[in-house]
Amino acid sequence: MSRRRNDAGDVVPLWTVETVSRYLGVPVATLYQWRHRGVGPRAYRVGRHLRYDPDVVRQWLESEAA
Repeated sequence: MSRRRNDAGDVVPLWTVETVSRYLGVPVATLYQWRHRGVGPRAYRVGRHLRYDPDVVRQWLESEAA
């Protein structure tokens, strides 16, 4: 995965599990369960931590709402 840049040329930060939890309105445990089952938005492991691409989370949410 390459780091994307926004229109200003800044690197777009990846979201933490807690950020995605708040954005989607689901418990953190749900995100871990979804990852274990292979559902939900794509997460990337960075060391011991999961990170989410904000655009991927938004696209996933739109596809689920359709």
